[in-house]
Amino acid sequence: MKDTAAAPPSSMGALPSSSRSSPGLPGPPVVPDLPAGRELPDLPGLLDPGWVDEILLRGPDAEPCLFFEEPVRRAELRQLVRDRQAELAAAGLRRGGSLALCLAPSLALVANLLAGWRIGAQVALLDHRLTAFETEQALARLDPQVVVSAADPVVGGPARGFHTQRELVTARPGRPAAGPHALVQLSSGSTGPSKIIGRTAADLVAELDRYARLDGVPRAGERMVSLASTVHVLGLVGGLLHCLHARVRLAFPGRVTADGILATVAAAPEPTTLLGVPFHLELLTWAAAPPRLPQLTGMTTGGELVRAEVHEAFVDRYGVRLGSMYGMTEVGVIATDLFGAHRPELTPAPGIRLRAADGELLIAREHSPYLDLGAPPTAAGPARWADGWLRTKDSGAVDPRTGRVRVLGRLDSQVSIGGLKVDLTEVEHTLAALPGVSAAVVLLGSSIEAYFALDEDAGAGGPAGRAARVARIEAQLAERLAAYKRPRLLHLLDRLPRTATGKPVRDRTVLAAARAESRDPAD
Repeated sequence: MKDTAAAPPSSMGALPSSSRSSPGLPGPPVVPDLPAGRELPDLPGLLDPGWVDEILLRGPDAEPCLFFEEPVRRAELRQLVRDRQAELAAAGLRRGGSLALCLAPSLALVANLLAGWRIGAQVALLDHRLTAFETEQALARLDPQVVVSAADPVVGGPARGFHTQRELVTARPGRPAAGPHALVQLSSGSTGPSKIIGRTAADLVAELDRYARLDGVPRAGERMVSLASTVHVLGLVGGLLHCLHARVRLAFPGRVTADGILATVAAAPEPTTLLGVPFHLELLTWAAAPPRLPQLTGMTTGGELVRAEVHEAFVDRYGVRLGSMYGMTEVGVIATDLFGAHRPELTPAPGIRLRAADGELLIAREHSPYLDLGAPPTAAGPARWADGWLRTKDSGAVDPRTGRVRVLGRLDSQVSIGGLKVDLTEVEHTLAALPGVSAAVVLLGSSIEAYFALDEDAGAGGPAGRAARVARIEAQLAERLAAYKRPRLLHLLDRLPRTATGKPVRDRTVLAAARAESRDPAD
């Protein structure tokens, strides 16, 4: 990527002293405070960039809103956003322009995102965990006019909930925003090439309205500890944007380990909700002796189905509610069961219309969320929207009596073997629940195939040891699944590949590469 105009790096790990002493420096006015529980204004007016002040930034100057290494107060956040807005404008970003952020979860990411929106630009979010090759491919497809990246890459080591980022602002020839979308994201890519997804400011605010009307989400004066990445929809809208709008204190753990997460919960007395994905849930169930946490009110998970035994283990260990949320990058939150009262069913979020057709869940959407920006032929996103309905590619059913929805898994997990129906999700959950299995993916090739990883060192004992472990798993599956459901091929991996959002990868090419690296005994 050619630097046609690069600003010097600036660190956004700690607040600059100027923002502490002078939170009211000149800049576009901030709308005065509204009381908690305020009504959202009419959506048409939100197409103006002033929606950022109106919906996200307003609030008492001294109110802490974000917690990284130290608290960030609203006046400080407003000043940081103005400062970043000035730098982005100096790089040539204008209303209707395009901006890409290649930053790890950080104060820098938050400030640049809000600054880009405040200018009126379209902002694309790229996960910092993408490889350099993947990032360049994404930038080639998006072709933004300005890119904000980290001057220093995130080093390896234990996973962190946030980072300190020194930004590098780079101007490019690029192209302006493609359409009215404020936010551009890439789908997780767990099943193949990522789709480019756009959402308007009005659509984001409509989702915030859904959160405001849900019973069980944190309210003003309460606290959330988010484990979900702010680059993706759960952590972005369900975490960051909801908390800024609803005046919920949002904290990020320094270390994404059981001890690190629990220490962050214990750091403040306010009623606290955890937000994450099943991977984080399993981390917490492994904690040997978690401390007593009277402020912990519950946890909400999204991203994947939660196995029953993991759900029960968490509730038994912590004695709090475990809620589930179903959503998509294209839509945001779709349905929830935030108190675990109707498990495995979920109630559609306010304003969401769902129906099932031929076993697939469809969602009413006025416009297609997909942007055609040089997508590869295999990323057939636009074909998933037609006549006002978005195909989720998820198998499910809607109860005509209650209106509640049951999500059964990916539509392509329903297969026929010798004329007998097999649910690959059931097979996958059965395999993943076996003692010692840490993760599993089950696919249909010429027959049912399973890729799995173990808690123990899969390579211990050499090829004979690996073969013995696979034989043990085969024997356990024979006790639990009918013969026609059982995988014909079991591939033991050293580590199951995951997407940047933590979802298991289901792309055969990636799994084959992991299999080759793992010295699979099936070879």
